[in-house]
Amino acid sequence: MDGRNRSDIKRGIEVDIVLKADQRTGRLTRGIVADILTGSPHHPHGIKVRLESGEVGRVQYIIS
Repeated sequence: MDGRNRSDIKRGIEVDIVLKADQRTGRLTRGIVADILTGSPHHPHGIKVRLESGEVGRVQYIIS
């Protein structure tokens, strides 16, 4: 499942995000969602979140 809809993302779920610095390479970082930073219900590049590690990026995949 992709991370473009805010309703699909909850605190505590595992996701793959792309960090701002990794947008060109597409390198993904896996972690647990601590905070949801995007306020709109949908974002074409992925909902922005903060992981428990403190890293901030846009959700690319939700890990089931």
